[in-house]
Amino acid sequence: MSLQPLVQQLAIWHSQGLKVVLATGVFDLLHLEHLRFLTKAKAAGDKLIVGLETDARVRRIKGSHRPVNSAKIRLEQLRALAAVDLAFVLPQQFSRQEDWINFMTALKPDLYAVSSHTAHLANKRLICRRLGITCRVVHRFNPTVSTSLLLRSLS
Repeated sequence: MSLQPLVQQLAIWHSQGLKVVLATGVFDLLHLEHLRFLTKAKAAGDKLIVGLETDARVRRIKGSHRPVNSAKIRLEQLRALAAVDLAFVLPQQFSRQEDWINFMTALKPDLYAVSSHTAHLANKRLICRRLGITCRVVHRFNPTVSTSLLLRSLS
């Protein structure tokens, strides 16, 4: 996947003085906590872009039974949300810290929005600080609502 069109769009928004917020995640079974997180992320800036994990990475992170919905479906759902200005699938090669640094360096959003349970949060904050990107917790994790819990309740 080429990041060039995305980088160009961010450059246009930055030239217009707009603050660009990036959020990333799986967003498998879209639920209320996802919507609250994305709404808060959007409120932190002018434009919200959302990077979606690939199906292969979701299987590695969540297990062979996931994702429930393909990246194509998850992408369509995100793009239908009023809070989301642009949604895209993250690079396939995104497991190493170097991959994440290269991605963030290329994109250079103004703010990286995360929830309080984001994996590797301390490391992400450190990298963002080095790159001049603000990393902010915009939503507190609610342990009573998650895709994993929803799936367990159905089985």
